[in-house]
Order: sequence, then structure tokens, then C-alpha cells
Amino acid sequence: MAKNYIEQGQYEKALTVYKKLYTKNPNRINYLLGLVESYQQLEQFDEAESVLKKTMERSPNNAQILVELGHHYDLQGEKEEARSYYNKAIEAYSNSSTNHAYSLAKNFEKYSLLDDAALIYEKGMRDNPGTNFNVQLAKIYGEQGKLEKMFESYLDLLKIEHNYINIVQRNFEDYITEDSMSEANVILKKLLIKKLQQNPDILYNEMLSWLFVQQKEFKKAFTQEKAIYKRKNEGPEGIIDLARIAIAEKDIKSATEILNYILETTASKDMKLTAHKIILKAKVDTATKKEYKTIVEQYNTVFEEYGKSRETIGLQIDYSHFMAFNQDKKQEAIDFLKDILEREKLSRFQSSRIKMEIADILILDQKFNQALIYYTQVQNALKNNFLAQDARFKVAKTSYYKGDFAWAQTQLNVLKSSTSQLIANDAMELSLIISDNSLEDSTQTALKIFAKADLLAFQNKNQEAIAMYETILTQHRGEKIEDEAFLCQAKLFEKEKLFEKAKVNYLKIIEFYNNDILADDAYYWLAELYVNKLGEPEKAKELYEKIIFNHADSIYFVEARKKYRTLRGDAIN
Repeated sequence: MAKNYIEQGQYEKALTVYKKLYTKNPNRINYLLGLVESYQQLEQFDEAESVLKKTMERSPNNAQILVELGHHYDLQGEKEEARSYYNKAIEAYSNSSTNHAYSLAKNFEKYSLLDDAALIYEKGMRDNPGTNFNVQLAKIYGEQGKLEKMFESYLDLLKIEHNYINIVQRNFEDYITEDSMSEANVILKKLLIKKLQQNPDILYNEMLSWLFVQQKEFKKAFTQEKAIYKRKNEGPEGIIDLARIAIAEKDIKSATEILNYILETTASKDMKLTAHKIILKAKVDTATKKEYKTIVEQYNTVFEEYGKSRETIGLQIDYSHFMAFNQDKKQEAIDFLKDILEREKLSRFQSSRIKMEIADILILDQKFNQALIYYTQVQNALKNNFLAQDARFKVAKTSYYKGDFAWAQTQLNVLKSSTSQLIANDAMELSLIISDNSLEDSTQTALKIFAKADLLAFQNKNQEAIAMYETILTQHRGEKIEDEAFLCQAKLFEKEKLFEKAKVNYLKIIEFYNNDILADDAYYWLAELYVNKLGEPEKAKELYEKIIFNHADSIYFVEARKKYRTLRGDAIN
């Protein structure tokens, strides 16, 4: 109760309670500190000092009380007197046979006395080599701006506890930016290279690879991953993962070079097939129609080498997708997939993946009822599996495309609690679109047009979809669905490289729907547009800043903060 009074700023009430508690048990440290704090907050400094000094008489070498006395004088502006007590606390610890470095250092940290806290942690580790205060020291060094010492402490921690590598990398993200010449990046790189030269531990290769990935220098990261692969004598999963990251960042050239290395080594057949799959998928995603013939030849070359069997199911599904969605050979793609089902003895999971692709192609061809049959078969074959949940979501999406919004909503209500966060989020988003736009328009006229536009976008009929969204924007102006139409149309404008038109749409959402749910989407994607396509980084910085300060709960918050810091040229958080 007394603690609660202090938290609420009711110090007189807290003082009354703490006096009673302290009288009954003066040796309880939390009663003592509560009583002292209450006196200090009420500026009854003589009373607070009296309590502390009485405690010192009973325990003259109590370092914690010495720190409290120092802080007591600090509050009154008596800096020299305060420092003398802090020094006495450090001396008392040094002369003590007990190792209470952690509690004393935390006491110094409580009052932002970081130099003193660091000194105690350092001494504690020297006096007792079995203790490990690297995390505490690293955080202090970071707050002090001592970047090299901070990085060194974290690396020392990893030498002892390699399992902390993901936590350490997350902490490094507060300091490391995409700019390879920023102070923190340069310091960490030099430190890692120096340590690697002194002790060729794989840990330092892993951290260098991670650093180069943050800087989007994938070829340099590749050099480190090759060294790890050769020394670990394990599979090349790290190299494969690096290629995937490079592709996600649109660096297809680096990804291809990385994956070609897998194809040239003695990696397993499965790994080589994975490499082929990733390379070809990336080429399809970025190809023009002129390049389609070459891609077909490359797929056929792989099939000639590895065959069309169970081992190449993933590649065959990708190839059928390419035929249907890129070459508009829908029936040929479906026949290709059905032939696999009839020809091969497949697992439930393999056959379900094929049926999902067939259903997707049937949606592309607007054969909704046939698609629903295949999606339902997948649901029944793989109950509670991720693929079954994905199939259920696609059943809802198909019903939505058909205009059967009530049945779609029923399916989506189940999926909102999906174990897959991605499916749960997608279900929530579609559910909100349906519910929000059914309340004010019982005929659901605008929603039906919106669903048709979504279907056209799924079918890669971008110009037709843009025109359909425009119908909403002209005929249903001011209705709730307008901001959704602006956003979806903007994304298609970007696909069609109509960047100025996309910018106008984002600006309209910001202007007219600044307090609605899509405001942070508009800020983020407009900022990305300014940075990556329009060459206006200062405008992007302003938009990232709005997400940071006005949309702390946004899914874009972390990325916005990182990119804002990069544009501002920050070295540390």
C-alpha cells in the first residue's frame, strides 16, 4: 500500500505507513528505503539523513547505504559530499570479502551513476572470474556511447554463451544501420576482423556475415558464409538463407552467384534442387515476357537432369504456376499437375500442395466451385495443419470473390484465432473489410466492386483492377471503403511503375483518413516510395518520424524507426 502511495505521488500517506513498518522492523531494507524516499520527496531532508546515519551506525561498511547517502546529498546539490560517499561505497566493496558486485552496481545504475556501476561490474568479474556481467556492462557502455567496449562485452558474452547470438544481434540493431560508413558499423567491423585475426573462431565469421547483411553487402556476407560452410563441415543452409535474403532485397545478381556456388559444390541433391528452385522462382518474379522462353528452357534443363519425380515436386508446382499466371496457359498447367497426381505415389502433404495450386489456377480462371472442391479436400486431408488453415482462408477468399460475403465471414471468424499469425492477420484484415463495408450499405454494392477489383489484381490484370478501384473512387466517394480502394490502387500503380499516381493516392489517405486504420500504411509506403523511387529521402524521413511518434502500435514501427535512423545518419540509438 505504501509503495502504491509513492507511485501515485501521495508521499504523506506513504510516509505514515512506512513509519509504522520501519518502527516494527528497522532491518527491512525496503521499509528503510521507502521511508527515506518519502522524506526526500517531501523535502524533509534532515529526517531522511537521520534515518540513513542511524543505519550506518549499526552497519558502517554497508555499501548500499553509503550509495543512498551519496544520493541523498546529490538531491540537495551537495556534489562533493555525495561523491565522497559514493567513493566510500566503492572502497567498502573493495575491502569486503563477500561478492555483492551485482546488487551494488544495480544501486549505482538506479541513480544513473554509470561510471561507478561499470567500475563495480568490472571489478566483480576480475575478483571472481566465474561471474559474468558482460550483458550489464554492454548496456552501460552503450548508454555511455562507448561503442567498442559495448560490442566487445557482447562478443565476450557470446564466447561463453553462443545461444545468445539472436539476442545480441537484436541489441546490435539499435546501433547498426545500413550505412557501412556509420561510426558503429565501422567500429564493429574493425573489432570483428581484429578478433578473427587473433582467434579464427567461426563466431566472428557469423557476426561479420550478419553485419554485411545489415549493410546489404551480400557478396561480402557470402565470403563469410563460405568460410563457415567449409569449417563447420555441415550443410549449406546458411548460404541458402543468405540467397533468400538477397532475393527479398531485390539483389537477384548476388543471389544467383550465391546459389550457383551450391550447384558447383558437393552439396546434397536436395540442396541443389532447393538452389535451382530459388533461382528460377526469383527469375520468374522479375522476368519480362521476352525472357519467358529462356525460363522454360531452364526449367526443362533441370527436369532433364533430376527428372519429374517426387523429389522435384516443388519445382514442378512452381513451373505450373509460371505457366498459368505468367504465360496464361491455365488448362495446360492444370493438366500438368493432374498428371503428377495420377503418376506419382505422393504423401498427403505433397498431394495437398498440388491440389492447392490447381485450386489457385481455377480461381485464376474464375472456376470458383471447382476450386472450392480442391480447397476442401486439402482441409480434410490435413486437419489443423498450416496448409489446411491456408486452404480454409482461400475458401473464404473465394466466397468473397463470388460475392458470398456471409459465408466468407463465417470462415474468417474461425481463422482469426489461427495458430499461424500470418493467416490470422490476413483473416482479420479481410473480415474488417467485409464487416465495415456491410454496415452502412446493406446492398454491399461498393464491396462487390471492390471484391471484383481484388480478383482482377489476383489475376495479374492490373490495368483492369485499377479501373475497377477507380469506379469505387468516383461512384462511392466518401464511403468507408474509399481508403481501402486508394491503398490497393496505389500498390497496383507501383507495380505498373506509375509512381506519381501512387504518391497521390497515399497523400489522399493521409489527408482524408489520417485517423483511420490505414494511415500508418499510407505513411510507410509513401516513405518507401520517396526513398526508393522518387529520390526524396527528406520527405521519407518526415513520414517515418510520424509512424514513430504517432503510430507506436503499427506493424511498421520497427522498420520505420530503423530506416529513420539510417536517413538521419544516427550512429547509436
